[in-house]
Amino acid sequence: MSATSVLARKWRPRNFAQLAGQEHVVQALSNALAQNRLHHAYLFTGTRGVGKTTIARIFAKSLNCETGVTATPCGQCSACTEIDSGRFIDLIELDAASNTQVDSMRELLESALYAPTSGRYKVYIIDEVHMLSKSAFNAMLKTLEEPPAHVKFILATTDPQKIPVTVLSRCLQFNLKQLPPALILKHLQYVLEQENIPFEPGALNLVARAAQGSMRDALSLMDQAIAYSDSRVLEATVRNMLGTIDQGYLFNLLQTLHAQDGAGLLKIADDMALRSMSFESALQDLASLLHKLALLQTIPAAVAEDDPDRTRLLELAQQFSAEEIQLFYQIAIHGRNEINFAPDEYAGFTMSLLRMLAFKPMGSATPVGASPSSQGQSVPTVKPTAAKPAASSKVSASQPVVDAKPFGEEAIELAMPAKVVEQPMPASRPVAGGKLDWNVLLSQLTVQGMARELAKNCVLESFEDGKMVLHVEPQHKQFMNNRIAQEKLQAALSDYFAQPVRIQLVLGNEAGQVATPAVVERQIRQDRHQAAADAIAQDPFVREAQAQLDAQIVQDSIKYLQE
Repeated sequence: MSATSVLARKWRPRNFAQLAGQEHVVQALSNALAQNRLHHAYLFTGTRGVGKTTIARIFAKSLNCETGVTATPCGQCSACTEIDSGRFIDLIELDAASNTQVDSMRELLESALYAPTSGRYKVYIIDEVHMLSKSAFNAMLKTLEEPPAHVKFILATTDPQKIPVTVLSRCLQFNLKQLPPALILKHLQYVLEQENIPFEPGALNLVARAAQGSMRDALSLMDQAIAYSDSRVLEATVRNMLGTIDQGYLFNLLQTLHAQDGAGLLKIADDMALRSMSFESALQDLASLLHKLALLQTIPAAVAEDDPDRTRLLELAQQFSAEEIQLFYQIAIHGRNEINFAPDEYAGFTMSLLRMLAFKPMGSATPVGASPSSQGQSVPTVKPTAAKPAASSKVSASQPVVDAKPFGEEAIELAMPAKVVEQPMPASRPVAGGKLDWNVLLSQLTVQGMARELAKNCVLESFEDGKMVLHVEPQHKQFMNNRIAQEKLQAALSDYFAQPVRIQLVLGNEAGQVATPAVVERQIRQDRHQAAADAIAQDPFVREAQAQLDAQIVQDSIKYLQE
């Protein structure tokens, strides 16, 4: 393939109108040219292949076009044609990555003193300017601040953080954005139509996504795809070239995961291995697919209506709970990061699938359309329902009670499902004086967050026939309406006792006769802090410092180290 047929060079934009994207930069430069409000130094930043050098060259044409300074250079005069062909004597391009030393910069700045030979302005384009040495930056500072009237500097970099602030402050900075896949796809389609090369839309979509926001990378990949597929751009060929995963495999994988079919998951992994697919890319694509499912569940409009996979995505989004999708996403991301540490890629990929099969979010709900069997051994969902006080309850009629309805005024009771996961009975029960010790029981429960805060601010009244009555202190009545915390506490108690447990919350604590776990915990901390303070106060060194230096003990700084 000759140099002139390379797509990235052949289809390089010759004017601002041909640029794909970067409208914010084009608009600003066009206005400056139209109003003749020109700065002496410009800095273009952005990732590779987004148009930094291209915009710099178009800007140089706009400054030197024989029709005058304009945002629409003619493209026909000698200045425009010479700039396009790289022969314009007053356009000097310097690759800072290859000329990092101060001597190169001094030579360039000395030549800047001379008037342009044939153009209106002498334009210096310094690419990858962040690669210059510190001394080279220092050498160009004075010229950047007060350059000759006939000189314009255009700096380009992919890493502006490495440029000294003294240089940044002397430039007008424009940040070029990564191009969205839809824009890249549209441009690729236009290029192939002009080249009379047949293509499949799915193939262009793969290339647009693989380019990661870089138009130059997209055109280079398209060159490779054309050569790879004998002047035809087919989806299957491009997918094989890029090593990407057929979405059908991923959909089947998630369907198999939903069915809890471990053998089916391994069969899919074996088929992928036979086709020499990249398992690292598979985890990346799986994470992208899970991201789409999460978007569909939360913001359905975020996935385009014309997405060819939308129907299958909707089916999957209904089969998994939001918690499951979040968990699988995390497993896929971590699996991709850890795949280099696995014995081999196959082992790393299949271990990630087995993790998805083994773990379930605690208390995850069954989504609409999902079969109950697909939930495996997950904890059943706890649904709050109002219930009448049981006859065995020891709550007196004079005590205030709170209703299950939000902001109600009656008792609250949560109904458990008829069946829970069988768990082994605890080896020892937290019993004191023939009654459950709530403080000890709480220390053995695997419950965190707001559910634990609820339990810490309760005292146990009774536990009979699977019904537990808990008194909530009045100053913590906000827990009466926190259904999620109540459901999690109820599920943890059912797990612990290996039987359905329903809880009833009652406002009040019999005038505080029984200390809640939170009160006990605060008292223990206070006692420890006081013991530590007493130990500090009695320390001979501290007492000597107080006597001789008039030192004072900052009480808030004392901490109990063993706590």
